[in-house]
Amino acid sequence: MQTSAYGEGEIVRIVAGPFADFTGRIVEVNLQRESVKVMINIFGRDTPVELKFTEVEREE
Repeated sequence: MQTSAYGEGEIVRIVAGPFADFTGRIVEVNLQRESVKVMINIFGRDTPVELKFTEVEREE
């Protein structure tokens, strides 16, 4: 069974793509697609975005 380096509830920073430099909370991990769904705040509203594992990193 494959495991992810990321878990639900974890805070991550987006490092690539149109949402680079946003910070958000992981709400879903998809191992088959190697992606995470992250809730970010855009214009005062929480918005879910789906990102590849390579597009996020843990917030230090």
